[in-house]
Amino acid sequence: MLELTDSHAHIDDDGFAADRPAMFERARGAGIRHIVVPAVDQPSWARIAAICEANPQAHPAYGMHPMFLDQHRPEHLDALVVQLKTHRAAAVGEIGLDYFVSDLAPERQREYFQRQLHIARDFDLPVIVHARRAVDEVTSTMKRMGGLRGVVHSFSGSQQQAERLWDMGFHLGIGGPVTYERAQRLRRIVATMPMEYLLLETDSPDQPGARHRGERNEPANLTEVLQVIAQLRDESEEAIAAITTANASSLFNFTRV
Repeated sequence: MLELTDSHAHIDDDGFAADRPAMFERARGAGIRHIVVPAVDQPSWARIAAICEANPQAHPAYGMHPMFLDQHRPEHLDALVVQLKTHRAAAVGEIGLDYFVSDLAPERQREYFQRQLHIARDFDLPVIVHARRAVDEVTSTMKRMGGLRGVVHSFSGSQQQAERLWDMGFHLGIGGPVTYERAQRLRRIVATMPMEYLLLETDSPDQPGARHRGERNEPANLTEVLQVIAQLRDESEEAIAAITTANASSLFNFTRV
């Protein structure tokens, strides 16, 4: 049995309310040993903590997602510090910048992103970063701050942007988009990238792979991502699974959480 890690899955989403136990069972059947569950806003933290307490295969991350900017309040940053002091956490996330959605105020995004980076550094935790049309700014911000490690999830940037992240020791989270033949730039990057920076993810319930187009995504579908990456790299699925799970275990320190 392969041992895989889904490094990014929003399994606290209401879309899993009716069948979450079955979803976990399907994930176990597919060899998913670990699932990292990032938060999107302060109200989601308690829900994620409860799910992860009940399911040891799931590991919580706490943060505030830029796309939920209108829901964030300055006092939630103080609450994040309290949450990390009182609850186990694999990472701070999902945090970052999103310049694809036009009505998300850039300055407020930057303030929350930078404050959360400082919190992650203070707690010596990795960050799970969202960077949509913002890879260069996200990268320069993290480099300028220093002392950070983590993953840019659902990476969709260029080869040069990927190399800048690797130079900083950051990982790339790769999921469903790589399974589409039209994603030629991403496929070229994944085919040749240093394996020590690769993480697999589903971003459930979003971003299903080509075989599950139009369906709700879930961690068990990570095997499709694995199969495509193994083909692109002309390597065995067993080797990709072993390396990416080792990468995730090292980054998120599963033994601690």
